[in-house]
Amino acid sequence: MGNCLGSQPADPNSSSSKPNSSARPSIPGTLGNDSNGGGLSVTSSSAGLSRFSAAASASSEDTCLTGDILPTPNLKIYSFSDLKNATRNFKSDMVLGMGGFGTVFKGWVDEKTLAPAKYGTGMMVAIKKLNSESIQGFEEWQAEVNFLGRLSHPNLVKLLGYCWDEKELLLVYEFMQKGSLESHLFRKSSAIQPLSWDIRLKIAIGAARGLAFLHSSDKLIIYRDFKASNILLDGNYNAKISDFGLAKLGPTGGNSHVTTRVMGTYGYAAPEYIATGHLYVQSDVYGFGVVLLEMMTGLRAFDTKRPNGKQKLTDWVKPILSQRRKLKTIMDARIDGQYSSKVLSQVSQLALRCLEDDPRKRPSMKEVVELLEQIEVTKPKNRPVH
Repeated sequence: MGNCLGSQPADPNSSSSKPNSSARPSIPGTLGNDSNGGGLSVTSSSAGLSRFSAAASASSEDTCLTGDILPTPNLKIYSFSDLKNATRNFKSDMVLGMGGFGTVFKGWVDEKTLAPAKYGTGMMVAIKKLNSESIQGFEEWQAEVNFLGRLSHPNLVKLLGYCWDEKELLLVYEFMQKGSLESHLFRKSSAIQPLSWDIRLKIAIGAARGLAFLHSSDKLIIYRDFKASNILLDGNYNAKISDFGLAKLGPTGGNSHVTTRVMGTYGYAAPEYIATGHLYVQSDVYGFGVVLLEMMTGLRAFDTKRPNGKQKLTDWVKPILSQRRKLKTIMDARIDGQYSSKVLSQVSQLALRCLEDDPRKRPSMKEVVELLEQIEVTKPKNRPVH
């Protein structure tokens, strides 16, 4: 989940920050207009599946790039006991990773019914368990269910079900074999091979398609926390966007932006959002530009271990993007010779456009997808940069 940037944390005792277990309905209630969920509601069904519905039906324009915003999708409702069984009582050797939301465990469920299965049988899933100390946890958990529970697209991680059992909040996702883009770019391990340039381009296209889908519907969805750790990879390095805890419905009624408390991750958030709290659809485009820089350079968006002036990647690298002769000096040495000077220039110019200070000058994600696809199709093979 994202971090708060320069704003006051929510009151941990408020009803929007955590569930009231003493007067808890069977499943979450409607999200208010000021919450991350933007007015999507949850209603119950009687067969172990929940039905999530929007205030208005999805329109014919809700489909983009083979995806759908579903009016009444089904999610499996799990008990806490179910997920204890699926994870061998949340044993430490079942841990896949840890984040701001809490700990992610591997578990197993039946492929057809999604019911808990014995260790090593059925289908492996990722089970995210809320850290009880998380102040924003319930709000973000609820937004994740409301948004991702209705979204269906090849480049979005699939949410299979959830658990709300007293104070226990959990989410069950499809398992992504290759982990996060962040781990492949930045973590030094003999078990993780450097991503080739072609694979990086493939990942960029997949992630861009996911964002373009979110931006394409009548009910614009602003993702708000686009970063390398939220891009997960399946066994074929297909990219899928995960973690919708900070997602927000976009502007309506002719407005250009929504105003909200500044949340996200330092180094990725757009400058207009940090300065004013004004959140645009194009704010996601800026975050995409930062991730594109990370894939080009192999360097983190923000790193205090780097010298002054180079700690924030955009401040350091952005001026070089328009200097064609210097581009190779900022590129990840692990992919040297895997791209042509023409392709490098094209990707650099795209990154520069995504990182424009004025959000109105940034391309749409649909245009970003089209440009990246053109680069992938036309890129010459085995022509190193000179």
